[in-house]
Amino acid sequence: MDSSRRKVLRGAGGFAVMALATAAGLVKPGTARAMTWNKAAFDTKSFADAVKALGGPPALESKDVILEGPDIAENGAVVPFTITSKVPDTESIAVLIEKNPNTLAANFAIPKGTDPFVNTRVKLAESSRVYALVKADGKYYYAAKEVKVTIGGCGG
Repeated sequence: MDSSRRKVLRGAGGFAVMALATAAGLVKPGTARAMTWNKAAFDTKSFADAVKALGGPPALESKDVILEGPDIAENGAVVPFTITSKVPDTESIAVLIEKNPNTLAANFAIPKGTDPFVNTRVKLAESSRVYALVKADGKYYYAAKEVKVTIGGCGG
């Protein structure tokens, strides 16, 4: 299947899902918007710089942020993580990887009324500490996990 056909099918599928969700009353029109692109945050090289670029004060470690992922990743190109937040009024969940070329790997908006839960896959350039960063009421909370990579990810 050629790539332009895939793009059309992917776009049509996403539109159909949103149309059905809107028609069913699950989503109000205009509420499902992507977060604005924060280039500065995605260009950061450390955890502290990423939190600062996201507009937050220093993050606090919290048991209410649950980061699940492998201890050893056989292939750093595709490493699965699940993040759950028990912090009330969670606004966003981000994935940060300490030794990647750019620390911030992903940032997800969590609309009010939805479960603060993310299941994603990221690349790890090498063995590294991975952070789940949660924003709630203007404060930042995190959980961290050390992941050992046995085959290269971002760097080959």
